[in-house]
Amino acid sequence: MEAAMEIPVDDDIVLYTYWRSSAAYRVRIGLALKGLAFEARPVHLVREGGEQHHDGYRGLNPQQLVPTLLHDGHVLTQSLAILEYLEERFPQVPLLPADAAGRARVRALAQLVACDIHPINNLRVMQYLERDLQLPADARTQWTLHWMAEGFAAMETMLAASADTGTFCHGDRPGLADICLLPQLYNAHRFGLDLAPYPILRRIETACQQLDAFTGARPEKQIDAA
Repeated sequence: MEAAMEIPVDDDIVLYTYWRSSAAYRVRIGLALKGLAFEARPVHLVREGGEQHHDGYRGLNPQQLVPTLLHDGHVLTQSLAILEYLEERFPQVPLLPADAAGRARVRALAQLVACDIHPINNLRVMQYLERDLQLPADARTQWTLHWMAEGFAAMETMLAASADTGTFCHGDRPGLADICLLPQLYNAHRFGLDLAPYPILRRIETACQQLDAFTGARPEKQIDAA
């Protein structure tokens, strides 16, 4: 992991990623929507106790999480912060609406997923439930399904109630909310959550899946896919 300390000082973009990480998945979609090429450097979150805990990577990202993005001499962490950075540095293909109210709405939808659903279902939480609390597999699955269902129900209601919902979460162009939603729906399929109660989410998922930026970022298409 010593290469982690090589921080580019030009327009080259390096993304430390893991194929199944929802947070890294978001950033891959955002980069693709903006047409930005990047070098992927996989960090395996399970092998050898988790490569994110190795000294080289921990020195780069003290939280020991993915993604980490390197660009122009900067080390950037946290997927939403990275996406906001890309939005400001590369505004030609916007991920946020032009108006303040629209931006607030999209950020709220994005944070519903990235801050309220995903963090309590991610790998380190599941490992804690298993190793420290010794919860059996079925209990851990029920935990995951419960929090996804609760979050999706709220998001479905918010989308249904707003005239700003279009082909995508906000209007007819994909943006930050869709970027956060699709990886979480991928997890929902993986864990077998019944998505029938969420017709708007499923419709938006279908629309996103027609776009190369979303399909190319899917976990199974990554260079480190197991």
